[in-house]
Amino acid sequence: MNRRNFAKVSALALASTRVPSFAQSSAAEKPLGFAPVGLGTISNIFMRACAASRSAKITALVTGHPEEKGEKYAAMYGIPKSSIYTYEEYERLAENKDVDAVYIGLPNSMHCEYTVRAAKMGKHVLCEKPMAISSAQCRTMIDACQQANVKLMIAYRIQYDPTWIQGIQIIKDGGIGELESFQGGFFNRQPAGAWRLTRKLGGGGSVLDVGIYPLNAIRHITGEEPANYTAVVATRDHSGRFAQVEQSVEWTMKLPSGIIASCGSSYGQDGPSFLIINGSNGYLQFEPAFMYDGIHLTGHAAGKVIDVVGTGKLPFQFTLEADYFAECVRNNKQPESGGEEGLKDLLAIEAIYRAAGAPIA
Repeated sequence: MNRRNFAKVSALALASTRVPSFAQSSAAEKPLGFAPVGLGTISNIFMRACAASRSAKITALVTGHPEEKGEKYAAMYGIPKSSIYTYEEYERLAENKDVDAVYIGLPNSMHCEYTVRAAKMGKHVLCEKPMAISSAQCRTMIDACQQANVKLMIAYRIQYDPTWIQGIQIIKDGGIGELESFQGGFFNRQPAGAWRLTRKLGGGGSVLDVGIYPLNAIRHITGEEPANYTAVVATRDHSGRFAQVEQSVEWTMKLPSGIIASCGSSYGQDGPSFLIINGSNGYLQFEPAFMYDGIHLTGHAAGKVIDVVGTGKLPFQFTLEADYFAECVRNNKQPESGGEEGLKDLLAIEAIYRAAGAPIA
């Protein structure tokens, strides 16, 4: 690497540490009050993220364990016991003026119900991905939020990560020429008995939970909707762990412009999370690509070597996500990762499973 290339890499590394403008709210602005619904692992991270934010604040809790999890987190975040609600008391959030929005951190199959109920209370909704377990449910959620005039955003945290934003800007600036193809994947291991391995709660297989990451990234980068699919599913583990969902999925997609992509996901493999973006005059690679921190961008663009490691640490991405949603509510702006984005992913996921002869429901 020569001196000029090193200078380019250093500038990129510096840029990756910058906080996006939507996260630079004034301390004088009232934080958006959130009520996490379901206090599992993902909501725990989100609450930590809000504690690190000027724009968002945890003001109530919804849980099936009010005396355990509820009181524990209420003490941590200064929430009165009167603002701890059970699922049966969910509609009482309507009376709590400190709650502007809910964060849906429930299992996939519950997203639709609790989003619709929140909309009817006049609360904005930040819903974890996947948006729902079918495109029909996504449309129901979109309609409910539109009728209630509340914001609906899907928690595609990667879209707000500075290293990802940096890489996408390189592409937009023509740094790798015309986009030609993608290869991506996200592989992990789910233990026996995990709710994600059940139809009742998970609603389907690994594409819904981890395969959605490369799928959404490809859609987000290209601005195109895949038109042609091939797919295969396989289960090699016959212990009974995968009695309700497949172990692994591999699929290909062709976009209307002719860009092609091959992707994979699994609940029963150890492997990387990655996305390779091939252009006519360069390439970029994110690996790890979809983790909570440590995003690593490498490649060759505009004649320069690219090597950038994101400096943000968990729950950094979640804080940026909450900040962005707060800005959308404050300025009456439609979130870029709104309900329509979630719907388009579910339409694609349904097409992938149809191509494999294994519908998700």
